[in-house]
Amino acid sequence: MERRSFLKKTAVGASAAALAAPALAQVHPAISWRLASSFPKTLDTIFGACDKFVKRVSELTGGKFVIRPFAAGEIVPGLQVLDAVQAGTVEMGHTPSYYYFGKNPTFAFDCAVPFGLTSRQQTAWMDQGGGRELTREFFKGYGIVNFLAGNTGTQMGGWYRKEIKSVADMKGLKMRVAGFAGRVMERMGVVPQQIPAGDVYAALEKGTIDAAEWVGPYDDEKLGLAKVAPHYYSPGWWEAGPQLSFYINIKEWEKLPKAYQAAIEAASYECHVVMQAEYDAKNPAALARLMKNGVKLHNFSKDILDEAYKMSTIVMEEEAAKNAKFKKIYEPWKRFRHDQNQWASVAEATMQNYLISIGRK
Repeated sequence: MERRSFLKKTAVGASAAALAAPALAQVHPAISWRLASSFPKTLDTIFGACDKFVKRVSELTGGKFVIRPFAAGEIVPGLQVLDAVQAGTVEMGHTPSYYYFGKNPTFAFDCAVPFGLTSRQQTAWMDQGGGRELTREFFKGYGIVNFLAGNTGTQMGGWYRKEIKSVADMKGLKMRVAGFAGRVMERMGVVPQQIPAGDVYAALEKGTIDAAEWVGPYDDEKLGLAKVAPHYYSPGWWEAGPQLSFYINIKEWEKLPKAYQAAIEAASYECHVVMQAEYDAKNPAALARLMKNGVKLHNFSKDILDEAYKMSTIVMEEEAAKNAKFKKIYEPWKRFRHDQNQWASVAEATMQNYLISIGRK
């Protein structure tokens, strides 16, 4: 009797399990996506965010949601990632939005604009200040959902073949720089050039260009630019806190189970935090190595920064006057920047400046 009862219960249990398996598979389906990045694998901190992201998404979904990352050029060129996501060629991409400045300058607010927000301020703006909602409304028009995917921190102002001491020294300067920075620098007499990272060294060596900006010490060291342009300037006023983003085709996003959407949100935020931490940890040692090898470190003069700020304001105000989408983000962003800098001057900047002065003694 007990044996028959046991067998009956076992059979019922097996049947229940068989019925449950398809239901579970339906709730947690196996999904495979492709992620196109604008960066090569050699940029291990930036491209590394993709590797970390896909790993975390897989872990958070029990291996059911698999995303394969592809470096620039493996599926589409680096400057066409957003287009590929919009068209559905890939489900998602990893890129800075200011690469698409030519489509609409409003894109830059999801990354950086001249004399914009620092890394912490940018995260505060996107996460708590209304930036996420405003940019998502804008990106919806392109069939895309945007997510934070890292920040390099304030970038350097680039490599120059000769010293740049004044605004006059910038007249006629041929520089590898694009987007908003390029438009502002044109007002200062610079001739902006759009050149892929792999061609920058040769262009500087041959004198095709006089200067080039990239990222910061850790990444710049790999390009070897110090050999042909020894003057290294700071700060990169056009990139105070440039944010990287993950972009997802909105139709593909809406197909995902809620649990998978939550996994993407969690994994992207983790990657966002880690990238900044990695650059903060790696840049000091990289800069020390560069200076040991003869790099001449400079700060832009006050008159250069003042002129750049003046021209940046003019360019952005002009854009706001003719571009309603730009103005809709620019006005609240501008108020947020003002409030943030007022607050930073009270405690953060005061403390930081004091510690820097002590360290120099």
